[in-house]
Amino acid sequence: MQEADFFLICLSTHSVGKRGYVQKEFKLALDIWFEKLANEIYLIPVRLEPCDIPEELTDVQYVDLFEEDGWEKLVESLRFGTERLINQNNPTTEAQIELDARRLERCRSTSDIREVHHHLILGEVEGPVSSLLRSFSRISQDIDAALNQGSRYNQRLALTAAEDRLDNLLRELTRSNERYAIRFTPIATQWRSMVADHQLELAEAVEQRQELDNPYIIGVPLTIQQQIFVGRSDISAQLENLLIDRRCPPLLLYGQRRMGKTSLLHNLGRLLPSTTIPLFIDLQGPASSATGYDGFFYQVARSMIRSAEQQRALMLPSLNRETLSHDPFVHFDEWLDEVERTLDGQTVLIMFDEFEALDKAISQGRFEAEAILGWLRHLIQHRLRFKILLAGSHTLEELQHWSSYLINVQVLLVSYLHPDETRQLIEQPVKDFALRYEPEASQRVLELTRGHPFLVQLLCAEIIALKNEQEPAERRLACLADVEAAVPEALSHGRLFFADIENNQIDNIGLELLRRIAAQGSGAIVTYEMLTSHCTRDALDALNHSLTLLLRRDLIETVEAGYRFQVELIRRWFAQSPPEACPRPSDQLRSLSIPKFLRKATAAILGRP
Repeated sequence: MQEADFFLICLSTHSVGKRGYVQKEFKLALDIWFEKLANEIYLIPVRLEPCDIPEELTDVQYVDLFEEDGWEKLVESLRFGTERLINQNNPTTEAQIELDARRLERCRSTSDIREVHHHLILGEVEGPVSSLLRSFSRISQDIDAALNQGSRYNQRLALTAAEDRLDNLLRELTRSNERYAIRFTPIATQWRSMVADHQLELAEAVEQRQELDNPYIIGVPLTIQQQIFVGRSDISAQLENLLIDRRCPPLLLYGQRRMGKTSLLHNLGRLLPSTTIPLFIDLQGPASSATGYDGFFYQVARSMIRSAEQQRALMLPSLNRETLSHDPFVHFDEWLDEVERTLDGQTVLIMFDEFEALDKAISQGRFEAEAILGWLRHLIQHRLRFKILLAGSHTLEELQHWSSYLINVQVLLVSYLHPDETRQLIEQPVKDFALRYEPEASQRVLELTRGHPFLVQLLCAEIIALKNEQEPAERRLACLADVEAAVPEALSHGRLFFADIENNQIDNIGLELLRRIAAQGSGAIVTYEMLTSHCTRDALDALNHSLTLLLRRDLIETVEAGYRFQVELIRRWFAQSPPEACPRPSDQLRSLSIPKFLRKATAAILGRP
């Protein structure tokens, strides 16, 4: 695999439905890909059926092989990759620039623009034109992200941001004396026109159907561009007070999954004063997937540089990958010296999101705990301008490597939204929101979700989808019946969230306990005696351990008489009978016209013997 030029990562519900990958080769391929320099290797994720895209691959253009033109798109991706690799091996700067210009010029729609950043040859181009090409690449990525939004409202919102970036680029090109400005100005103008046309099409579609805009974001963290982020002012105020103290201990932002931790980190830039520079590092991404310390520190530095620009328009010094190839700890520490010299009395808050991914890398032997966690402890103790925040769904006591290295950690709990914040998210998620709620309907959403931010958005998005199916005269007022009618669809479309609880957060005994409590009905309290009535003495310790885990995961709570679910919508999921087995996608392979060797490989990936 080390010598490969292409990797095809084949994805299905079977391969991504569990934590991690089913095949160890997937992980090895990603490790190699993260370690390679740009344009040395070409990776193509291929979806064999509708399924989620793993976090590590969300920025990579994937091919849906199950669509009618899937095979043609795969062949086209291979052709582009081959062209890119050939040009990388025979670089001529002028030819590369013109080749990229022609690729940008050939875009005839926003669908073309969204894919073109995968095919630009940026590695050997230097000087002002490098910055220009990277601007086009970022705009292409912005448009790709915009078109991936689940509602027309959010597509329009994200396209507006891309439109603004194109306007800025056109202004720069108009003022520029660089010789390439003349070549690329018409391309930027053409892109600006195509984005504007797409915006108009979306607006006309909404107007024609008299649809309600759906501003809710399901399943991905909220960024600073999305207006829907509400609440959390109490946490940001607590954080601000802690950061004032020069002896601020390491911080842990702790909360259950999908509770809004990453969304909060993305939005801290506007919640904290400008004297604090929040730098976001996603440890589920390339950093913790690196196979060496040089790759780890390179990815950390890249994330810090990108975040400083996004959050505070601050340009941090660059860090060359080759510099880290010898003594990576020493050279990264020297780079931090340079970073510190660029600060104007400001405090840097380094935020490591999903820190458990780094713990997993340590457990797998790719990093040594003493090296990485010792470095982190040294950073906390000796660089007072740098504050460390970890974010995750585990306490340090749950992870054997961490508690002995990081002491006196201050925990910031991210839990349910307050009732008034929840009502804002329901009734006024964005300015001039057109849907009104009867008081009983809004209250019912609150009762069903308890202010869990993911579940509020999930249910409210389904209510809007339901209202858009109704006659226009009934469309702009949600009643209690609409809320209840949206619940089955919310349970269906949120099944990955609920399935994650079943598969990854609890054990088999815990699953049985949840089903037993759920079967008693809404708000039912089940006594300890009821749960243990048929339990043998030998099994009692295991049951008590599972109860403790369910309480720690905030799935149930103790009340005076026993236990009950914390969130009604989660109770309803576990009250359902176990879903019937669905036909396995691999059973449909025989009907496809697929080369024999690929059919065999696809069946293996889908889990067929």
